[in-house]
Amino acid sequence: MIFELGELFCGPGGLAKGAISADIGRPGWGIRHKWANDFDANTCETYRKNICPDDEESVICKDVHKLDIDGLRPIDALAFGAPCNDFSLVGKQKGFDGQYGPLYSYGVKVLNKYQPFWFLFENVSGIKSANDGKAFEKIQSDMRAAGDYGYDLFPNLYYFEQYGIPQARHRMIIVGIRKDQHLEFKIPSYENYKMKTCCEAIEVPPIAHNAPNNELPKQSKTVVERLKHINPGENAWTAEIPPELQLHVARTRLSQIYKRLDPTKPAYTVTGSGGGGTHVYHWSEPRALTNRERARLQTFKDDYVFYGSKESVRRQIGMAVPVDGARIIFEAILKTFAGIPYEHVEPRWGDQLSADAG
Repeated sequence: MIFELGELFCGPGGLAKGAISADIGRPGWGIRHKWANDFDANTCETYRKNICPDDEESVICKDVHKLDIDGLRPIDALAFGAPCNDFSLVGKQKGFDGQYGPLYSYGVKVLNKYQPFWFLFENVSGIKSANDGKAFEKIQSDMRAAGDYGYDLFPNLYYFEQYGIPQARHRMIIVGIRKDQHLEFKIPSYENYKMKTCCEAIEVPPIAHNAPNNELPKQSKTVVERLKHINPGENAWTAEIPPELQLHVARTRLSQIYKRLDPTKPAYTVTGSGGGGTHVYHWSEPRALTNRERARLQTFKDDYVFYGSKESVRRQIGMAVPVDGARIIFEAILKTFAGIPYEHVEPRWGDQLSADAG
């Protein structure tokens, strides 16, 4: 069966690329793009050119509040990762009280209207604790009750570095399967995946000098000198930095500020938000990573071109879902429907959630 996929808050296409790349080795089974929605023009252009260049009109660049849900094409599956700012453990974690928290409800509206066989919802790990845990309970309750049949939910906190993704990215993902399908989704096992370091991801094979989105960032002399005093794995607060190069910030002590990568480990979380000091820093060169290097940490291939300014591209990459991580989950969904057994593990909820941001 080929599932036709709709997406809300589609971003630059990390989920979509993982979906259309999913292969379970059985002819006639796969996932095909149907339509997608995002509000940012550059993000939509990136998605169009890479995911559906022959059907660019299928990407609807519009604020979801103004999206004509009733006018969308019918779908068999839905993916949505509503903006996670209000659930992130970095920040005020406003949950439903913030601007972005209630946006998941538009995904529920699509479920009510089109009743797809399955859906995938992605958000930061902090969603579990927002509003004293009540936000996550409400989200799940609305999803379970959606449509005429309702959905069985299979939530899990995925540690993507355990699946061979070269980045410590921890995300809560809910797979929902329509109740009348009588299927149980299992969390795909990570036990046969080899850890991949950030150094291996960025340097093997070497990035071509003319690769797209690979312009070196411009660093001030002060930043260059500061980075020279920060060892791999250290940040602006843990390194021994001369007084004249130290940061004088009263409240912020985020561990990612001017943090240099440790080449022997996966990268720390690549984010799409923040200003100076949060752009992910090379382990041996005194500079931030190029956008192409950041894209490799998100497992985008080098021929995946991002559109917009360097800052826009940086945000797009940071907000995306790692392609290979998404593919692993989509393949598990396909195997569930195809009746193909696969190795699996028990769901993880995570008592100690990492402070990652989306």
